[in-house]
Amino acid sequence: MAITAADVKKLRDISGAGMMDCKKALGETDGNIDAAVDFLRKKGLAAASKKSGRVAAEGIVVSLSEGNVGVVLEVNAETDFVSKNDQFVAFANSIATLIIKENPANVEALKALNFDAELNVEQALSQLISTIGENMDIRRFARTEVAGTAASYVHAGGKIGVLIGIEGEVDATLARGVAMHVAAANPLFIARTDVDAESVERERAVLSERAIASGKPEAIVDKIVTGQLNKFYSDICLLEQDFVMDTDKKVGKALGAASIASMARFQLGEGIEKVEEDFAAEVAAQIQAV
Repeated sequence: MAITAADVKKLRDISGAGMMDCKKALGETDGNIDAAVDFLRKKGLAAASKKSGRVAAEGIVVSLSEGNVGVVLEVNAETDFVSKNDQFVAFANSIATLIIKENPANVEALKALNFDAELNVEQALSQLISTIGENMDIRRFARTEVAGTAASYVHAGGKIGVLIGIEGEVDATLARGVAMHVAAANPLFIARTDVDAESVERERAVLSERAIASGKPEAIVDKIVTGQLNKFYSDICLLEQDFVMDTDKKVGKALGAASIASMARFQLGEGIEKVEEDFAAEVAAQIQAV
């Protein structure tokens, strides 16, 4: 039986499932709408898309490493309560493991990968949405593979996740310590050579004007600014920060001959605009509606 666009739209309106899922369901059931709805419900896909408009800014950040390969991943949900749900946590860890194994190019490619024998990742996510009852999203991930060690660290039960790639020989304890340092100090760059020229010049201009305004002799302004720029770099560059595990050393010094090839730090929900809800007003509105 030929599946028409009208059939797909009708099933989508009834079930709330995605267009491609509806098309597949109709194909599996010879175009029978009722059977297709049951098919979607069994797969956990019905009604999942109805939750897609709700803001998901909570959830979990997962970071895993296996030898020289690692991943940091953010999976979002609507409430902090779900971040402690065993199914949700297991799903996030399974996705992180899949990324390590398959190395997808981006989130879209990740969602197309097989999650198990029956579902791809996107379908498995839809099923989880239907089961738990909250909107969820695989937001982002970073994967590293280096000629050395991948070190991961998760802070505060999944609120912050860090992944660093270290080239060269390094002790596992030191590698994890550097990952913990990144979680605590939040460096923006690995080295001063990574800082964009525009940011440096803007900082230099501010420092120069400040030195001149304070009455410093013009002849020594450049020297003063150079010294202050070193402080600027130590605030934002990992290798120049005081190592939190040994404040007598800079991170770069602690690493010795090893070097940092990559760094990723995800903070849960950063950049997502959260909706501020007035719970008392919501309850009052519900009471009035009764």
